[in-house]
Amino acid sequence: MGPGRRVSGDSLPAVVVRGYLAALNRGRIEDVVACVGEGFVNEHLSTLGKSVVGRDAYRARLAGFFAEFPGLQYEVERLIADGDHVAVAYRMTGRWRAPGKDPGAGRPFSIRGMFRFVIESGRIVHRTDYWDSADFLRQVGGDDKA
Repeated sequence: MGPGRRVSGDSLPAVVVRGYLAALNRGRIEDVVACVGEGFVNEHLSTLGKSVVGRDAYRARLAGFFAEFPGLQYEVERLIADGDHVAVAYRMTGRWRAPGKDPGAGRPFSIRGMFRFVIESGRIVHRTDYWDSADFLRQVGGDDKA
């Protein structure tokens, strides 16, 4: 961080990110999509993650995501904002339903991860997500997901 740079959890970009995470926790697709820009990039760097580009493509993916992860919650462990960039250390909890295989409540999991966000004009334009796929598989039974 250069001289004179302010790091704060109360800046407009931080407020945008907190609103986005709250929308994810509510599981309401249109609330989530309202937080992202038209050309939104949802980049996943974990082995199991799947990246997507574009707000419409992201909207289309969210219904399946919420169905696969009932009870999904992101708990912010630490949020750091630096200009239009925000980093969030999180704990994601919920249940995982194997698509087409697990009609029940799903298998519980709790994983830690890190988001990096870029904000432009009050919207998220880029999200990079880092989380440990191996830890997730250990918790939910890796043979169904792999």
